[in-house]
Amino acid sequence: MFSNIGVSNSYRKGVDWLTVILYILLVAFGWSNLYAANYNPEVGLQFSLSSEYFKQLMWIGVSAVFAGIIMLSDSKLFVEAAWPIYGASLVLLTLVLLIGKEVYGAKSWLAIGPIQFQPAEFTKIGAALVISRLMSRYGFRFDIKQYATLAAVILVPVGYILLQNDTGSALVYFVFLLPMFREGLTPHILLLGTLCLVGAIAALLLGTWIAMLSLLVLSVVALQVVMSRQGHSKTALIAIIIGAVVGGGLTLANIFLLGSRYPVEFPVLIGLAVVSVYLIVMVIVHRLRNIWLFLLYVWVGVGTSFAAGFVFEHVLIEHQRTRINVLFGIEDDPLGAGYNVNQSMIAIGSGGLLGKGFLSGTQTKLNFVPKQTTDFIFCTVGEEWGFIGSLALVGTYLFFFLRLIHLAEQQHSVFSRVYGYCVACVFFFHFTINICMTIGLMPVIGIPLPFFSYGGSSLWGFSVMLFIFLKLDTDRNFLIR
Repeated sequence: MFSNIGVSNSYRKGVDWLTVILYILLVAFGWSNLYAANYNPEVGLQFSLSSEYFKQLMWIGVSAVFAGIIMLSDSKLFVEAAWPIYGASLVLLTLVLLIGKEVYGAKSWLAIGPIQFQPAEFTKIGAALVISRLMSRYGFRFDIKQYATLAAVILVPVGYILLQNDTGSALVYFVFLLPMFREGLTPHILLLGTLCLVGAIAALLLGTWIAMLSLLVLSVVALQVVMSRQGHSKTALIAIIIGAVVGGGLTLANIFLLGSRYPVEFPVLIGLAVVSVYLIVMVIVHRLRNIWLFLLYVWVGVGTSFAAGFVFEHVLIEHQRTRINVLFGIEDDPLGAGYNVNQSMIAIGSGGLLGKGFLSGTQTKLNFVPKQTTDFIFCTVGEEWGFIGSLALVGTYLFFFLRLIHLAEQQHSVFSRVYGYCVACVFFFHFTINICMTIGLMPVIGIPLPFFSYGGSSLWGFSVMLFIFLKLDTDRNFLIR
């Protein structure tokens, strides 16, 4: 059901000009830093029609046109067009696989005459709209059917983008889980995701065997606590003994009788499987609580540790493995995979407290930092504006994100609220990963900084996503479904 809303109602309510001003500030400061990154001190002030800063200026103008069209539209349009927009974006992703252009190893661009764009940047908009529409339907609740539908909406574009060899863009889509927690999604999914991340990192740093053993020791403690609270500490002790006997016995047999024919993790997994069967029987007999959840956590953690090594060695390509090894200090490659990050940190550090001044950066002017106008645009901010300028930029972004969350909470419509949270989460993910990349806290995965990084696709995608929400906000007091 739709309320009777339209253009006149929207403009009586008014646009949130504070958010618009923040957007203009970020875009303007982003463009000035893009100009600074392209500035040649030997030539002086210049304005070339073929330069990146001129193209970005044109794309800013196009973004303004998009924003105006969106604000003159009816809010209901974005509800009705959610599935068509999502479907059209999937068609574009399909075309990318068939006739796409490869740039920096990722086949993620479509070329139409002189215009090149990245469909993955626009698919985020369709996914956010569809998720918002699904979750705003009357009587919505999280059940198996809804889990499957929402998962498909997220995972289908992720699959397409992974086939394009664009891992960074694919990871963005998982932030759509975060708005679901605001609407009642069980926190166990977030905890399981965190466990997967911790298990994978532990396996890469410590090795699969040590990571699995550490998780099993923690599981033994957790099992004892859970079972003791239900008066079944003896059952927990028996389970632990069974696991130790089976796992330990098979490990010794594998080493001394079979000559380590099988990986050392296999006996542990068999022992864990036997313990799981025993606990399931106890659940049925004694009607124990929380054991199913306990087993889920254990198997997810152990399974992730076991799978991380396989994925790392056989799924990731060489430069991705090298970047991860460099990040964790396992490998040192200052002239290869670590070069970009090292030069970025040198540039940021050279800015000191107050920076070298606008157009006075040396690391960026001498092209020491590759991709300094796209993935590493933040290093220009750090070098020319220093710690104070970087802190001011980070503060502006954080205020912008908090403003989006505040507006989302003001919505009377579930559709608008969910969409607002989707927008805030996408922006925050890009901001966090991009800046962490430039200072060596994250592997380089090609994530643009919103409104700063050079590129029409990302700027248009971010702008359209934002102004759709601002349009919905103009009708915040109405029920949009």
